[in-house]
Amino acid sequence: MKVAKWGNSLAIRLPAELVARLGLVEGDELDVVEKCKTLEVSRPMTVDEAFANLRALRGRLPADYKFDREEANSRGPYDDE
Repeated sequence: MKVAKWGNSLAIRLPAELVARLGLVEGDELDVVEKCKTLEVSRPMTVDEAFANLRALRGRLPADYKFDREEANSRGPYDDE
């Protein structure tokens, strides 16, 4: 990919094959992070993807698990260490 001038900014063009594989469309947001003189580009999770991930976690607790708010709040923040 080449870096090109776009107004007062610089831009890169994403190859069509990459755009198709990632399912990107015009207007999508991408996160860019600099790491060790390289750029890491990622697509933030959508709300629908976040809810799908949460749904996948349903039923992952043991059948006999019971959350006790009073017991949890009675412990200090460092009691588990």
